Amino acid sequence: MAHRRADGAAPTSGGGPNCEEALPVPPEAPDEEAHNVEILDADAGGRLDRALADHLGISRARVRHLLEVGRISVGGQPLQLSDKSRAVAAGEQYAVDGALEAGTEVPTARPDLSLEIVAEGEGWVCVDKPAGCGVHPLRPDQDDTVLNALVARVPRIVGVGEAGLRSGVVHRLDVGTTGALLFATEEESWRRLRGAFSAHRLDKRYRALVAGRFEERARVDLSLAITRHQPAHVAVRDDGRPTRQRVTPIEVFEDATLVEVRLETGFLHQIRASMGHVGHPLIGDAEYGGPTPDFAPRPMLHAGSLRFEEIDVAVAPPPDFEEATEALRRASH
Repeated sequence: MAHRRADGAAPTSGGGPNCEEALPVPPEAPDEEAHNVEILDADAGGRLDRALADHLGISRARVRHLLEVGRISVGGQPLQLSDKSRAVAAGEQYAVDGALEAGTEVPTARPDLSLEIVAEGEGWVCVDKPAGCGVHPLRPDQDDTVLNALVARVPRIVGVGEAGLRSGVVHRLDVGTTGALLFATEEESWRRLRGAFSAHRLDKRYRALVAGRFEERARVDLSLAITRHQPAHVAVRDDGRPTRQRVTPIEVFEDATLVEVRLETGFLHQIRASMGHVGHPLIGDAEYGGPTPDFAPRPMLHAGSLRFEEIDVAVAPPPDFEEATEALRRASH
């Protein structure tokens, strides 16, 4: 399936090694330094943004920005900008993930890394993320991510949004997940798109190969929480963040199913953890109990399409996903 850029030009790539060739699929790396804040008796009943600003020595505006981009959590549950005025209680433990100040580092440009730009428009660009590639660097010396490749092609992205090593990042895909990944190239677009993601106003659809026969369309609504960092793990918990998704079978094999997952919310490992919990873990996903046959060297998950206002992007699954699908098809006959 060929994809065209919004300006009518053909998709671009670097022609060099892609992330998967440059680096085998690694375990998920830890994010930047996490800061933990325990609410004291003296802070109890006060606003969250004021309490965190006082404890961390940063401005309330910076706290609100970190809330906006999902970098503050309590009990493994990420908070949102609307939580800025929530009353804090003594003994609560808040985790602040990432840089306290806006990033100033400039990601190293890697024009030699292959990256396909599948669509772009005013203030945004969408790429086809390969497996084995992180979305953005976690350290200044890391230069093998999608953002490193993109900076070489769209240098104006530097400084947009969270800036620094997260310049232009609107959302994320796991290291092993492939497909449609959106970046903002202008500040106004970043705020618009981040707001749309936070409000769950984008139509995001994934293809996944799951274990077992998933024969009927179903809703999978669960409360999820981050239960471990470095590497991350997510589990169902009553006090977690409510998540919603619709799962539709596309092709049922002997003991596996190709499904489409339409996300109605976004949470770390949402599809992987949810499908594992309901007894249909992803093929290749050992972290959540999935089988790991030789033809599935990674969790078989692909971000197939993304739609919002003028953005309408579809990305075909990569060869390894198609080969895994064909292997399951052959085994069923």
